[in-house]
Amino acid sequence: MTDRGVLSNHDRKIPAVRRTIRTVQTLLLGGLLLVGLGPVLWLAKAAITPTQDTLRSPLALWPNGFDFANLVTAWTRVEIDKYFLNTVLLAFGAWAVQLLVAMTAGFALSVLRPRYRKVVTGVVLATLFVPSVVLLVPLYLTITDLSLINSFWAVWLPAGANAFNVLLVQRFLDGLPREVFEAATVDGAGPLRLFVSIVLPMSRPILGVVSVFAVIASWKDFLWPMLVLPDPAVQPLSVRLPALQRFVELDVFLAALAISTLIPVALFLVFQRLFLNGSALSGAVKG
Repeated sequence: MTDRGVLSNHDRKIPAVRRTIRTVQTLLLGGLLLVGLGPVLWLAKAAITPTQDTLRSPLALWPNGFDFANLVTAWTRVEIDKYFLNTVLLAFGAWAVQLLVAMTAGFALSVLRPRYRKVVTGVVLATLFVPSVVLLVPLYLTITDLSLINSFWAVWLPAGANAFNVLLVQRFLDGLPREVFEAATVDGAGPLRLFVSIVLPMSRPILGVVSVFAVIASWKDFLWPMLVLPDPAVQPLSVRLPALQRFVELDVFLAALAISTLIPVALFLVFQRLFLNGSALSGAVKG
């Protein structure tokens, strides 16, 4: 059965129609590139552009030359290096906790399959319908009672309660062949050996997807770190940059913003094949 569309195969062979299609595709691709990459490229340009040039001609390409001192000033005088390190530590801890909870919970629900599996899955799914702002006050009171204010654990531990990652991993593991798990169990592999030697090596695609979701979510989080990390010495970039905007020049501030975008962009470039091919999510969307 052939795929049907607005234009038939016969219409596509007509030179005028073919040229029109290519022109429209080129214009759409150019528009997508402009909308998607335009702000990032402009920020990279503005990071090494003097303030006056940015204000007078924001779209001009360095009318008075480069100013790489902006990056050095942002890294040293504004202490972006310290806040950058805080952000990396927070993202790493949140990534580790989310990966541990998602993989173990998904493994228990999908591979071990206890009798109450459907009930737990339903409860986890129901938490997705609870607005996060509703949980803000009780979660903050819990963190206060545990004396975790100004501790990275105040960000790491709540990050592990991510129902979306648990369900994502569960659906992915549901798509793996159960014959492999049954054969390993027959050979005497216990739950721990099954998890470490069989499940983890087969779950590398979903590990990459969950890792990107976890790091980017932690990198851009603002409200929760601002509440539980009031000490500027332990705050991440997402919290400190808005506070520093009033005290630094525009070009230095834009350089600091450009530095803060390095990790998310690098993560997408590294894991782009997983998203573009969709292989990591194929098992997660099976019925």
